[in-house]
Amino acid sequence: MDSPKTDWSHETAAARAWFESLRDRICAEFEAIEREAGSDARFTYTPWDRQHEGEPVENGGGGVQGLMKGRVFEKVGVNVSTVGGAFSKEFAGSINGASAENPGFTATGISLVAHMANPHVPAVHMNTRFLTTSKAWFGGGGDLNPPIPYAEDTAEFHAAYKAACDAHDPAYYPRFKAWADEYFYIPHRKVHRGVGGIFYDHLECADEAGFAANFAFTRDVGEAFLAVFPRLVRRRMGMAFTEADKLQQLQWRGRYAEFNLVYDRGTLFGLKTGGNIDAILMSLPPEAVWS
Repeated sequence: MDSPKTDWSHETAAARAWFESLRDRICAEFEAIEREAGSDARFTYTPWDRQHEGEPVENGGGGVQGLMKGRVFEKVGVNVSTVGGAFSKEFAGSINGASAENPGFTATGISLVAHMANPHVPAVHMNTRFLTTSKAWFGGGGDLNPPIPYAEDTAEFHAAYKAACDAHDPAYYPRFKAWADEYFYIPHRKVHRGVGGIFYDHLECADEAGFAANFAFTRDVGEAFLAVFPRLVRRRMGMAFTEADKLQQLQWRGRYAEFNLVYDRGTLFGLKTGGNIDAILMSLPPEAVWS
């Protein structure tokens, strides 16, 4: 029997390269939308290195935070990171394939959150990632967060992800949609964060063939986002809105902030692994109300 694969460095590098290429294409498309709106806003890119208790971690990796504040995208962050090292003993036990005795890990991924100026344009989140401990797996997904929902937009967003899922396994979409509905829920409010999408995790890779299949699916998830979300933005960004519409947006942003600070796994993972604080919290809206 072959020994389990333990060296995933080649696969991690391949995933990182693709996440970075997806970042470049998404940012270019978002900047193009700003040009269409008469804005010259562009992304600024800030590199960072992984730290532990304020000190750099040797060979710990890092990432690049991409941030743009424009006329259409009030605040959008597109971050790519590739980090490695060891989890704290207390945190290791909560991670798939890690333990206090075996706390080593690598993680590479892209994370995007967009908060829009016009309340008719939905906010959105997208993330895909590849992690290794004693196991290796992909996770990710995307969800739509409209302050003013439109059934047409919701249906189109879900259709894009369903097509991506169905190309790989017809069981994926119903399973990952249900997972998103369960995950993106605010228990203390008894409401969902938005209109859902898909969420998946621990899509494990036993060998190179497993990696290839799961990587192909994860790429299709990223491509689905790039295909559908800019269409929704262009459809809604020129609509007139009222003060009441804006207040509704700010109230929903408050709920978004509550979820990310209280329940989101990605926020906790970043804070527990020495990630860049500004990059981790870029998901928070530029303005919100609680009333």
